[in-house]
Amino acid sequence: MVDTILMITCLLSLVIWFVQEKKARPQLQQKLNALIAGGQQLPVEQLQTDTNPPWNQWLFKFTTAIWIGWAASVILLKDGDFAFILVMLTFLSGVITGLDKLFFAGARKVYIESKAVADYLQNYSREQRESLTQYFAADMVIGEYAKSFFPILAFVLVLRSFVIEPFQIPSGSMMPTLQVGDYILVNKYTYGLRLPVVGTKIVEVDQPKRGDAVVFFPPHQDIYFIKRVIGLPGDQVTYKNKVLSVNGKVMEQTLLAELPPLNPQMRMFTENLQAVEHLAQSALHRYTVTPTTNQQGDFSITVKPGHYWVMGDNRDNSADSRSWGQVPEERLVGKAFAIWLHWPSIFDFPSLSRLGTIQ
Repeated sequence: MVDTILMITCLLSLVIWFVQEKKARPQLQQKLNALIAGGQQLPVEQLQTDTNPPWNQWLFKFTTAIWIGWAASVILLKDGDFAFILVMLTFLSGVITGLDKLFFAGARKVYIESKAVADYLQNYSREQRESLTQYFAADMVIGEYAKSFFPILAFVLVLRSFVIEPFQIPSGSMMPTLQVGDYILVNKYTYGLRLPVVGTKIVEVDQPKRGDAVVFFPPHQDIYFIKRVIGLPGDQVTYKNKVLSVNGKVMEQTLLAELPPLNPQMRMFTENLQAVEHLAQSALHRYTVTPTTNQQGDFSITVKPGHYWVMGDNRDNSADSRSWGQVPEERLVGKAFAIWLHWPSIFDFPSLSRLGTIQ
């Protein structure tokens, strides 16, 4: 819904900008020409107000209103894909920038540098001339914002889509490796370059390895998850008594602590996934439910070709492949490689205490 509203808003903004340049701009220049012909000199503020068609001012107010409406829909509906938003804003600003350079910018420059206009502006002080020159030669407000933001949006889009993207950890499913409020960096090119939004891979680079902390879209919904790769395509993964085995080889665990000390409820340990040794934790109690009703039970599965079996490091408190199945390769986003900030909530102070790489 929010993305649809954004598409409509972008289309309307593009049309309004085009109408302003094709219709409002000539009217503005005609009014200035009439003042020049009549030898009438107005104060700077009045000159700008009188030459700008009233309907053009209303168009700008309308444009402002629809963008505020879209922003309100994001807040109220709590929906919207940031990648799609970034693509649409970059596309809108890029189209306006390109069309303006091809069709309108040159004509504005020729007009403001014409002898009649230049001679008329000589009647004003240097400071006033600069202000009026900028006013009559500049883009309409929509175009001005578009051209200002386009380089920034394009840079962020390329960086976020193909290089590095930041994420916030919203849950405790990867504890103790990742805490709620950790801000992490994800390598977007490790598993191949993909087009933003559509996710089509355009460059093959590498494949996930066992032990990687990966960001992905689960099979059942289009929101970001982060879990650890346990099983690669073709692997036989077994989980028995809270111990993993892959292809018949036990993934060794080393107990670090049982917490809290006076009444232990949880065990913290390191787990060796052959390529990666990482922290993990699980409850001390045995299973109280069957594997068919909860993901905490024993299981044995074979990973399908082109799929990955993922689990959270917080083994008894993680919605992962045990809940919704194997992750298709095309749903992968990237590899989490570093924590750069810890900020649990707006009521806490940001901290660099957890700064470091992710194992």
